[in-house]
Amino acid sequence: MTSDVHSRPPILITLVVAKADNGVIGRDGKLPWHISADLKFFKRMTVGKPVIMGRKTFESIGKPLPRRTNIVVTRDAGWRAEGVTVVQDLPSAFALAYEDAHRSGADEIAVIGGAEIYRQTVAKAGRIYLTEVHDVFEGDARLDLDLTAGWRETARERHAAETADGPAFSFVTLDRVPG
Repeated sequence: MTSDVHSRPPILITLVVAKADNGVIGRDGKLPWHISADLKFFKRMTVGKPVIMGRKTFESIGKPLPRRTNIVVTRDAGWRAEGVTVVQDLPSAFALAYEDAHRSGADEIAVIGGAEIYRQTVAKAGRIYLTEVHDVFEGDARLDLDLTAGWRETARERHAAETADGPAFSFVTLDRVPG
């Protein structure tokens, strides 16, 4: 008889990120654009899943994300925030996220930023949910990762700008190429 542990589907690590054409993902702790559809896409990709983020990303959001287990990584051992689990390193974050995903039945762990957390976790990821913001923005946080080598695009939805002065955007799913 097979035990429950062996019959569970694998839990996929995903990155959920929005970036401008020039690699910018943030400015002064905020997104440099407002795209309502992207906020809805982000919610759809993360609700019901454990989310891992850095302290600055959490502070830019300002509160725990509802209906998600919020795991915040910070080197500051004294930092606390209500409604989140605080850890000092990524291995601890992933251990908690896997435990939570197994308990809740989630099939993905969502890594939601910032830039340094993405850099440190991209090698573990099996999928990237990427919002391409089709414009150039000023910013102080950049996603400087090669998302071509080792990845294949498996889905793309193109969208026109939501407002006259807003950017067009695309929702792209990238899956890791096996091997």
